[in-house]
Amino acid sequence: MYQGFLSWRFLTAKRINWVGIIGVYVGVTALILILSIMSGFLEQQRRMVRGSLAHLVVEPSPMPHIDGTPLPASSEPLQQAILADPRVESATTQLSWFSMLMQGGARGSLISTSRLSDTQSAKLVGVQIVGIDIENELRTTDLLASLQPPPAEASINQTYGYIAVENPNDPFSEPEGLEYQQPWAWCIVGQQLAIVHGLRRGSEINLGTMIPDPQTGKVRQSNRKYLVAGTFRTGENEIDLGRIYMDRRDLHDFLGTHRDYSQVLVKLHDYERDGQAVMGDLSASLVQKRLIRDAGLGELKTWEQYRGNLLGAIENEKVLMAIMLSLVLVVAGFTVFAILTMMIAEKRRDIGILAALGATPRGTMWIFLLIGFWDALLGAVGGAVTGVLAALNIDSIEQSISQALGVEIFNRDVYLFDHIPAVVDPVSVGVIVLGAFVCTLTFAAIPSWRASRMNPIDALRYE
Repeated sequence: MYQGFLSWRFLTAKRINWVGIIGVYVGVTALILILSIMSGFLEQQRRMVRGSLAHLVVEPSPMPHIDGTPLPASSEPLQQAILADPRVESATTQLSWFSMLMQGGARGSLISTSRLSDTQSAKLVGVQIVGIDIENELRTTDLLASLQPPPAEASINQTYGYIAVENPNDPFSEPEGLEYQQPWAWCIVGQQLAIVHGLRRGSEINLGTMIPDPQTGKVRQSNRKYLVAGTFRTGENEIDLGRIYMDRRDLHDFLGTHRDYSQVLVKLHDYERDGQAVMGDLSASLVQKRLIRDAGLGELKTWEQYRGNLLGAIENEKVLMAIMLSLVLVVAGFTVFAILTMMIAEKRRDIGILAALGATPRGTMWIFLLIGFWDALLGAVGGAVTGVLAALNIDSIEQSISQALGVEIFNRDVYLFDHIPAVVDPVSVGVIVLGAFVCTLTFAAIPSWRASRMNPIDALRYE
C-alpha cells in the first residue's frame, strides 16, 4: 500500500515529472493522429482505385493455348461462364487500346471550329481508350459516381474543366444544342485531360493508332474522329489525365481487331467473404473451359492485386511513419529515465530511512517503478483521448488553423479530396497505448532497480 502512496507523493512533489508525462502524451497523440490520417488516405486511395475497377479482373492473354487453340474472339462465352457462379452479382466487358490523341477543334454552335489540318495548334498526347457496355459498366463499377458533378463547396480546380454529361445513364448520347451535319460517335474524357487540352462539350478529337494484324504480322494505321460529350472525374490523376471512354462497339469497329474484348470486370455480392474462394473456383473453371490460357500467368486477379503497387506504397508509407513517430515514445522514455535517475539521487536519504523502517528492496523498486506507471497512465490515456478527438475533427481543426495563420496547410486540389481523410482504428489505438506503457516502464525499470540495490547505510550517510 505504501508504495502507491509514496510514488504518487514523489510524482506530484516535483514539477519536472510533468515533462515525462507531457512527452508520453505528445508521442501517443502524434502517433494516433498521423496514423489515422494515413489510414484515411489509404482508404481514399482504395476507394478511388476501386472506382475504375471491379472486385475481380479477368484479363485473358492474347496468346493462344499451348496446343495452338486460340481463345474465343467474343466475350460472350467468358461472361456467361462468370455469371453462372451464384456469388457473382454482375460482370462487364471492356476493350482497351492505347492511342495518340490530336485535338482538332470543336463542332457545333457552342464553340468556334478550328481546322484539323492546322498542325501548329494541334496537341498530340498518348491516351488509353476504353470501350465499355454502359449498362453493365454502371452496374459493375463506380463509373456513375465519377460522372456526378463536384460538390458546390469544391475548390476551383475541381470544378474548372468539368463538363457534366446530360444523361449519366447514357453518357454517349448526343447532347442537345449542338449542330452537326453528319452523325458522330461521342466519348467522355477525364477532367484533367479536358483541362490540359482545353476540351469542351462538342470538341472534336482525332484518335490515331497502329494495329498489328494477328495473321500477317503487318501493322496498319487507323484514325477516327470523335466528339466530346462530357467529362468524368475519379480523383486518380493517372486515369483523369489519360483515359477516354466510348462505346465498346464503336471502339471495336474503329480498331477492327479479331477480339472484341480485353478484360472482364466482375462484381461479387460479398467480396470480403467470397473474394478468394470465387477467385480460386473461377480460375479452375475458366481454364478447364479453355476461356483463359492460364490463371497462373495473372489472367485473373483481385482489384487489390491489380493495383498492388499503389496500395502497397501507401501501406509502406504508413508503416514507416509509425516507426519514425515511435521514436517520440523512445525519447519520452529517455526523459522518464533521466528524471527518475535525478530523483533517486535526491531521495537517497529517504530511501535509507524507508529501509530502516522495514522497506524491502522490492518495495523500494516498486515505488519508483510506479512513478513510471503514473507517467505512462496519465500521458497515454490523455494522449489517446486527444489523438482520437483530433483525428475525428481534423478537417475543422485544419481550417481553423489555416484561417488564423493565413496559410493553406492542406491543399485539397493536390489530392482532389474535399476533406482531410482520417480513420480511427480502435486496435491501433490500443496497440499505441500499450506500446507507450511498455516503453515507459522499460526505461523506468532501470533506475528503479538501481534504487533497490542501494546500500541503506550509505544512503543514510548521504547529505
